[in-house]
Amino acid sequence: MASLAESAKRSAAAGRRGAPSPAPSRSVSRAGQRRARAICSAGRLASGRRAPAGAGGTMELKKDSNAVSIDMLLIVHSEKRRAAQGAHSDRPADPGAPPQRRGGLQGVGNGIRRWQKLEGNDLHGNLVEKQHAQQTQVITSYDNQGTQLTVEVHPRDAMPQLFKKFSLAKRLQVDKNGNTRPRQPGGKDTHAYPWDRSSLKSMALDLRQFEKLDTYASQVTVKSGLEELVSDLLQEAHSDLEIVRAIWIWICHHIEYDIEAAQEKDRQAFKPTVILQTQKTNCDGYAGLFERMCRIAGVQCVTVPGYSKGFGYQLGQSFSGEFDHAWNAVFLEGRWHLVDSTWGSGLVDSSTSKFTFLYNEFYFLTHPALFIEDHFPDNKNWQLLKPPQSLRQFENNMYHKSEFYNKGMLSAQPQTSIIKTVNGKATVTIESCSPTLFMFMLNGKQEHGLLSLRKNGMKLDVYPPTAGTYKLQIFAKGNSEIYSSVLEYTLKCHCADNDVRLPAELHQPVGPSWFSEQMGITKPSHPEPVIYTSDGRCSVSFGVEEGISVLASLHGDDGPVTEETQRRYIFQLHREKQTELKVQLPHAGKFALKIFVKKRQEPGNYLFVFNYLICCTNTKVNWPVFPESFGNWGVDNELLEPLSGVLPANRNVPFKLKLHGVAKALVKGQDTWPLTLSPEGYWEGSCSTAGCREVYVMVLENANHSFYSYILKYQVNAQ
Repeated sequence: MASLAESAKRSAAAGRRGAPSPAPSRSVSRAGQRRARAICSAGRLASGRRAPAGAGGTMELKKDSNAVSIDMLLIVHSEKRRAAQGAHSDRPADPGAPPQRRGGLQGVGNGIRRWQKLEGNDLHGNLVEKQHAQQTQVITSYDNQGTQLTVEVHPRDAMPQLFKKFSLAKRLQVDKNGNTRPRQPGGKDTHAYPWDRSSLKSMALDLRQFEKLDTYASQVTVKSGLEELVSDLLQEAHSDLEIVRAIWIWICHHIEYDIEAAQEKDRQAFKPTVILQTQKTNCDGYAGLFERMCRIAGVQCVTVPGYSKGFGYQLGQSFSGEFDHAWNAVFLEGRWHLVDSTWGSGLVDSSTSKFTFLYNEFYFLTHPALFIEDHFPDNKNWQLLKPPQSLRQFENNMYHKSEFYNKGMLSAQPQTSIIKTVNGKATVTIESCSPTLFMFMLNGKQEHGLLSLRKNGMKLDVYPPTAGTYKLQIFAKGNSEIYSSVLEYTLKCHCADNDVRLPAELHQPVGPSWFSEQMGITKPSHPEPVIYTSDGRCSVSFGVEEGISVLASLHGDDGPVTEETQRRYIFQLHREKQTELKVQLPHAGKFALKIFVKKRQEPGNYLFVFNYLICCTNTKVNWPVFPESFGNWGVDNELLEPLSGVLPANRNVPFKLKLHGVAKALVKGQDTWPLTLSPEGYWEGSCSTAGCREVYVMVLENANHSFYSYILKYQVNAQ
């Protein structure tokens, strides 16, 4: 015999063609006829029109031109016939129905959960009531458009309560056992893979439209039960999308992840009432609560179990056996969409195993091509992807963390989680939709790499110091001062490049960029991060915005460079909003030239902006330090000679400087030697180094003053 839904479908189709309704089935008993007449009389109460008597017929309800018209063939069996049919256990299963599981995801340790059978409960933790012969029975019919008609059949002498029980619901399906279920996702629900980079969401959204609703929903409190809570949330929600948003916001801001429960192997599924009382649950509790609240609000929602790359996940990990996570799919605007309220609510600190509320917008209506990166459902249809991915693809694909997309990243190369060095080097590039600050760690240290910023991302060259396997983490900074992990690789180095050994003090980023320009340094003479010099000397210049003070220091791993002399190998000159850094390396090798800036009028320390990597392979290089400068060395002063901070003994040494705003200048050794101002604006003269260990350049800033100020200091070689 055709199913009730199929019969209703044929009846409706016949009515549309103008053909008469099909004749009643002759196999229906008299008890069934009486029951059918009872329900048809109930139909007459609702519509004002008498339905045909008999075991079956069509029922049409109309109030006005805007009313819903429903044609249905209703076939009702007697209790004896139904009992006889129920005795057969070999009824074929619906091939289109998803596998039915009973129970919920249970904690087994480290957030891993298993499916367990819960007696007396359905998939969603709802109590299943046993149907008795004399109790009210529910019959549901569907047409091919997904319209549901639910009708109650009451005992012979009972009074039908049609006006309270009659309901219409869209987009539900029924299987051959008469069970209602949301329709499975179809072709129009799927998204082409990979992500087209147009939006992080599976539907067009302007999050600004939710500002008022989000504020309201986050402040709603639980008064009595779940129904009243949903009712309160719906006060400001007027569409299915807003309903789902309000429920999502409330759960993400009020329900805490229960770490202890997630680690208990045999704990039963959380019931919504318990979750409301404790405001704690595990992932299946989040998903079950979300589904229950959506259904109370009249929005289709299902719980989706599967595997996840969440807390405790290791790169390259394989998945098998029990599912470890659960999330939801909701039906909005004719399509299915994915949400994960567990991960939307916060995170677990791996070092303390404590949960912190930290709202994550990414997991609300996430684009399926992004959701699949860390969620693999047990039923591939719930990927909502065309074509769907295999479990092996899920395991091997690159995993971009949610912060990767939250902070505006678009893509990364390589696209595999395991990368290998080539000639001792590995390169990672990231494309972003806006300028972003990055940093990296190789086995927990910010060493052995060159990270340069670009306006649309960054480039990182990594040089592992020895052969082996490394953990490479990349972090990005958003609007806050916190760098968040966005990407992680396993780096395998079979042969290290021993010629590349970067200074430990080489911080990131290297080279000038949009960030250094933003900090007041413009038009650098060396736009690339690496500077090569054959004689150990170089000169770097750049523009400096007004009011910005620049500080530089040189750092290397070998040789006599100490903290006291780090700045003595750099001599800084200023010329009309231009700064020049003259650098003399103390020996061959690799050095970090670090650049700091500070606004002169503001208190506080200098801020690191970027550094250059200076390389010299000439082993004959042995430059001395520059002269030591004091605070009175003017911003626009210029030293032409002598540049070496160490002067020869018993020599007459020429001096030539450009000094601004001074009345007199002199050089003091064993004796005092005045400097004269030339027509070209230079203070010139000479000084004998005989009999002295130190030589000072001094200035009188005002002719009326009687004391000189030190501006430069030289050392004299011992005889």
